[in-house]
Amino acid sequence: MGYFLEQTGNALSLGGIYALLAIGLAVVYSILGLINFAHGALMTLTGYILVFTASAGLPFTIGAPIAVLLIMVSAVLLERIAFRPVRGASGATMLLTSFAVAVLLQLGFQLFISTRPQVVPLPAMLTTTLDLGGFAIGVNRIISVIVAVVVLVALNQFLKRTILGLAMRAAAEDFDVTRLMGIRANRVIATAFAISGLLAAVASVLWIAQRSSVDPMMGLIPVLKAFIATTLGGLGSLQGAVLGGILLGVIEIYLAAYLPQAALPYQGAITLGIVILVLVVRPQGLIGPRREAVK
Repeated sequence: MGYFLEQTGNALSLGGIYALLAIGLAVVYSILGLINFAHGALMTLTGYILVFTASAGLPFTIGAPIAVLLIMVSAVLLERIAFRPVRGASGATMLLTSFAVAVLLQLGFQLFISTRPQVVPLPAMLTTTLDLGGFAIGVNRIISVIVAVVVLVALNQFLKRTILGLAMRAAAEDFDVTRLMGIRANRVIATAFAISGLLAAVASVLWIAQRSSVDPMMGLIPVLKAFIATTLGGLGSLQGAVLGGILLGVIEIYLAAYLPQAALPYQGAITLGIVILVLVVRPQGLIGPRREAVK
């Protein structure tokens, strides 16, 4: 029982990170119809900012908020420089643009920073383990679950109770009608990218709290997993992104914990097989989205 509870905590921690990343993708997709694979590069950039703030003598508790703010600004600038010029182009053009931006940023990290992993100093609290009556769990994983829940609840309240949040929800339903009602498209899209950057940065901080290092390719695998999660939940659906992220984390951890030793090398393939089976039954995802892209 203790082992099961320990793995459940790990699953919720990983699923929460996937959910944050998946919502970041879903927020942008629901409005622009764009899968922003540069999302992973923002996650990596967060790690390097943490390295630089630590080298400047700032503690992690100050460096993390600074990194989150800088990534939000970076996400908005990315939209203005890279994606706004191709906003009216085809979906394939926008997808290729996001791939190009992601590759350029990764090459920039390798050329101007380092190809090797960089250590991110963490406070002692994040490296300790708690013994909770028969099973142990890292403090960083508990914090990951708590932070993920708080951020998701706060985002839900923002979308439901603020004018800008309501404008984003309306834009996700039908952007053309929303603009006819006088809502400024650029403001809504910039806000979507800022929220996406916020979620990428928070997810990166939680990810680094569990691995203590950053490298140029750090954000690649998590953002691919987040894309799988958004597809599993339903592209463009924020609720689906949360559900898909948590479900994917649960599947991965439980398979790693309970598969026979001989089957462990096939864990990734089994995970994808389960996802494919779900999509065969529900091609629109667990929660079918409704979305109108910007024309």
